[in-house]
Amino acid sequence: MSAPELHSSIIALVSLASGIASKHPDMGLCQLEKLRGMGIPDEQIATVIEIARHIRDEAAQKLDAAFDEKAGIALPEAQRITTEPTLPELQIETGNSCCSTTPSGQSCC
Repeated sequence: MSAPELHSSIIALVSLASGIASKHPDMGLCQLEKLRGMGIPDEQIATVIEIARHIRDEAAQKLDAAFDEKAGIALPEAQRITTEPTLPELQIETGNSCCSTTPSGQSCC
């Protein structure tokens, strides 16, 4: 039994978000054109973009904090980023929230 196929708009949204989150050089512009051509509202596209950027930025901050900790770099309090747990000992525990919300309050989980 095969899994049902995803709607092309879902595939385009996932592709757009993953391209943004991974800093892909094409920036998801092809998917953006497809989504607009399918009639997906700009507000929905903007939400996906916001979540993808939030995930990308949060990942970069956590990697920077883990590097700083491992390297023993002491930063001024205003520049410190705390992560729990630190990499590479990152463990996923069920039942605990592992993400934060975007500036507009969108959940990325």
